[in-house]
Parts: sequence; C-alpha cells; structure tokens
Amino acid sequence: MKKILLACSSGMSTSLLVTKMEAHAASIGEEAKIWAVGQDQAKKEMADADVVLIGPQMSFLKGEFQKEAAQYGINVDVIDMMAYGLADGKKAYEQALKLMGDK
Repeated sequence: MKKILLACSSGMSTSLLVTKMEAHAASIGEEAKIWAVGQDQAKKEMADADVVLIGPQMSFLKGEFQKEAAQYGINVDVIDMMAYGLADGKKAYEQALKLMGDK
C-alpha cells in the first residue's frame, strides 16, 4: 500500500485533492492511504508516509521538510500548481508515484 501525506498551511485546502487522489488510485486498482494535515502536524506524521507532497503556498518550506524527511528515507515535493488549483487527483497521484520511484 502506498502512503502519501499531503501538507498545507491548515490541512483543509488539500482535503478535496485527497478525495480526488483516492478516487484515482481506486480507479486503477491501487491501494493507497492518502491523508492531509497542517504543516506542524506533517513533521510528526511523515515517518508513516512513503512520500510527502506540500501545498504550493508552502513551497518556501520544501528544504526544511526534505531535511526532516531524509531521516525516514522519503522525498518531499511541492504539489504541481496546476494539479493543486484544479484538484487534479490523477496528476497529483502520479507526481507522488514518481517521487516514490514507482513510475
């Protein structure tokens, strides 16, 4: 099972994207745990994730998050701006897979 953590300022703006990503994963027959939290909680929960995607409004924190994630051997990236804005679950899910090396 793929475990994808999304982080944004409060954890609310990514909730729609989580739903869309889950729907895409189900449509291609993949099991995935996808959840969204606020930026403070993200550092506590990244140990349970395979990859962390952060909202575009937090792009300035990417280096800080990547440094934290390195101890767990996972990657961090900023959610593609178009995928985020359009709540494109397929594109965001594929971005996460690519970061995990599954694509």
